[in-house]
Amino acid sequence: MEDKFEKLEKAYYEGAKRLKTWSGFPVKEVYTPDDLSGVDYSKDIGNPGDYPYTRGIHSNMFRGRVWTKRELCGFGTPADTNKRLKYLTEEGQSGLNFINDLPTALGIDSDHPLAEGEIGVIGVPLSSLKDMESLMEGIPIDKVSVSIVVSTCTAPIVLAQYIALAENRGVDISTVKGTIQNEPLKGRYCGFGPNTAHTDLCLQSAVDIIEYCTKNMPNWYTINVNLYDLRETGINAYQEIGFGFSMAIAYIKAALKRGLKIDEFTPRMAFYCSSHIDFFEEVAKLRAARRLWAKIMKEKFEAKDPRSIKFRFGVHTAGCSLVPQQPMNNIIRVAYEALAAVLSGVQSLHCCSYDEPIALPTEEAHRIALRTQQVLAYETGVANVADPLAGSYYIENLTNMIEEEAARIINEIEEMGGITAAMDSKWLDNEIEKAAYKYQKEIDSKDRIVVGVNEFIIPPEEDIEGDIHEISGEAAKTQIEGLRELRKTRDNEKLKDTLMRLRKVAEKKSGENLLPFIIDAVKAYGTVGEINGTIREAFGYHYDTMGVLISPF
Repeated sequence: MEDKFEKLEKAYYEGAKRLKTWSGFPVKEVYTPDDLSGVDYSKDIGNPGDYPYTRGIHSNMFRGRVWTKRELCGFGTPADTNKRLKYLTEEGQSGLNFINDLPTALGIDSDHPLAEGEIGVIGVPLSSLKDMESLMEGIPIDKVSVSIVVSTCTAPIVLAQYIALAENRGVDISTVKGTIQNEPLKGRYCGFGPNTAHTDLCLQSAVDIIEYCTKNMPNWYTINVNLYDLRETGINAYQEIGFGFSMAIAYIKAALKRGLKIDEFTPRMAFYCSSHIDFFEEVAKLRAARRLWAKIMKEKFEAKDPRSIKFRFGVHTAGCSLVPQQPMNNIIRVAYEALAAVLSGVQSLHCCSYDEPIALPTEEAHRIALRTQQVLAYETGVANVADPLAGSYYIENLTNMIEEEAARIINEIEEMGGITAAMDSKWLDNEIEKAAYKYQKEIDSKDRIVVGVNEFIIPPEEDIEGDIHEISGEAAKTQIEGLRELRKTRDNEKLKDTLMRLRKVAEKKSGENLLPFIIDAVKAYGTVGEINGTIREAFGYHYDTMGVLISPF
């Protein structure tokens, strides 16, 4: 066994071991102008604010406006999450960001028999308009920008709750600012299961939101295509772009089929990306994504409005890169990932909390994550220059390689008939499984070093233990009791009428927008489970996502 001084001598002479990026691109010892031969600056890179937007979508980038600092939260009861949103606002975040819990994502209510143990655990329960009212109590929705993270086919219902809240407060919805994730296709790959990802329901719900918001909510981003959750499955950087853009293309085609014009809805389209731990690769990935999306919009869809061509994206630092061992090290990981996002020109940023692999963030952990953004914005100087890494032979070469590989994947998927065909044939499942297996194999073999996991390990009893955020068992009890009381006190005949109207329109499967009918049902205090179940039955599926309950109406 090596003594400590033998280890010291070994460490002194140690060189870099993994001579490739985390996506597998070989890395040379040095890069020169020869690695950029054939690159035309004005055509292939361009200045910030100019096509193909490789260097950023605005000419002055953060000198004009610093990225929106949004820390994601959601736990316990809506009142608990409301308190945390206000805390983060007091600490200096510049946009609100909340995520629903698993039952809401699955389209079931908090009092569903299979919701036990999951109520308010990884998000906020939003079973009804009453929950949304509690969540946003005391928050002026006419003044703040809100990001609503709900990806599944329940997105129209949660958005309808927010719209109903605004209208009940007398707020003109045309002035409301924010984003709805609205990304149901990827649900089956990110923990929600196939019952939440029926293709017809996915495209109906997604396009309903796109169409309704395009016509009624001009300050609202109608879709935030979620590349981040795909990356969390273990895929690499260029697969993140390839798979995610293919899903975006499917939504665009469905919206065009509905009758919308390309320059009518795509200016309010955004993306939600990961920023992983391979610093230079992540910068290059996001630059490549911006350029590739511009080309797709201009060449494939013939968009004319510059706003349609610009790749707007938010970043979530990589939760899957964080580990429970020596959790304070995660603060370092998150800081580098956030720096990569900023240097690549992010529009909105969420930094993970260092305790994410262990529990939901404590107030302290949430504050440190927010402070990470604030140090970057106000102390480091990285916001002063647009795309400061441009011109690096390495960065530009890596940007080109990632774009090429991502484009290859998109073309392969298009030749299959699009992302839905790739999903139905299980091709996408297989690609994700292969990537995840390769990732884990490299960790097991130490081809990838993860500090504290497969190298630089300390005994568990010496590991740092801090406070852990625990959700009181009373939260679920309070949530269920409130929901049951709502069912007793609301006008159930009025609700039944709204659900019957929703069912009749949905049964036609004519492509008529369901959102106005969903809003009516929400205003009658219909629940997520009741509204989602009505739509599911109209499309020929079981009323209950989990196959347990039958319609009470």
